[in-house]
Amino acid sequence: MLEASYSCFVETLGWRSSGLSYTDATDGDGPYTKVNIYINENLGGAAGVMHADQGISWLEVRSAYASVPQVTVHEYGHGLTYSAKNWVDQGRTGAWWETVANWVSDTYKTSPLCADGRSKFGQSTSGTEIDLGKIIGDSFQVLVDGTAGSGNYYEAWPFLSYLTYNPDNFAGLGTNTVRESFVQYSKGSNETPLHTFARLSTGATIQKVVGRYWARMAFTDIGHPTAQQVFLSQRSSLNYANLDSQGNGVYRVKSARQPRYMGANIVPLKKSGAVSVTASISTSGSYTATLSIRNTSSGATRYIEFSSGSATASVSASEEAAVVVANTPALVQYDPFSLTSTVNTGLDYTLTLTGATV
Repeated sequence: MLEASYSCFVETLGWRSSGLSYTDATDGDGPYTKVNIYINENLGGAAGVMHADQGISWLEVRSAYASVPQVTVHEYGHGLTYSAKNWVDQGRTGAWWETVANWVSDTYKTSPLCADGRSKFGQSTSGTEIDLGKIIGDSFQVLVDGTAGSGNYYEAWPFLSYLTYNPDNFAGLGTNTVRESFVQYSKGSNETPLHTFARLSTGATIQKVVGRYWARMAFTDIGHPTAQQVFLSQRSSLNYANLDSQGNGVYRVKSARQPRYMGANIVPLKKSGAVSVTASISTSGSYTATLSIRNTSSGATRYIEFSSGSATASVSASEEAAVVVANTPALVQYDPFSLTSTVNTGLDYTLTLTGATV
């Protein structure tokens, strides 16, 4: 399992080798050291942990989880992040380490990117661990929120999958985005990874990228090979209670579910037959809003961006639609483990609809 992961991330995707010391000034001649893994039943409440010594990461896992990639490959994902150097000792990347590690384990298990590595070492493709109850049900939270007990930093990895699969073909993003978020991180700056992604995205602002990510999460159409299947089987159980009706087609976001920094509300619409839908937003904040439309027969999706506060689209009888409102202000240097009011204050808005209801 770990050899297959090494094959995928280091040999195929070109990440810095976990066999190279963090302290090596150059990488070309090694020496290369094996990453050690130990069984340890005394890890407190943890199933696994990553340590480092002499600039090399090593892993401990409890025996019951040694063959579980969601644990072992997750911890190895920490090792790869450590080996990549530039996020180490940068507090504002801290919570993102868990986001990346879960993305590594899910990519190892599910992605065509790791198919050769899995095949080479006799590992099968397995199911995704996407938690839509958290990602969609609490989509209003800060994009990566490290708050103890209520945050989403373990579950937020689908954003990294969206950047990797890049279904909107944004220039500068794609297969190597996560690797480059380490390589191109401004060393010693303590910037957030979103600042790095903003530099990597040469074809669209990070606000547009985040807005489109959430627009696609309306139907979990992010390029992931199996996430949408999970969505289609679970969607009826997800919490979409974001708005309160004010009458006459006007809705106001619930105060507790106002989208916070780079978070969003996903609002499925109700309609009858073929209709023309117009949606308008009124707010004093900065946002990116989209009409997300999916053909229930073909699965094809389309995305109508709001312009000057509104969007209109003809929605056929075979299509379903949702309004997605993302809070996308100017970038903020924030620590996910210590959210300030700047990032944890939600976007207050009203939504006016014709042709459909909430």
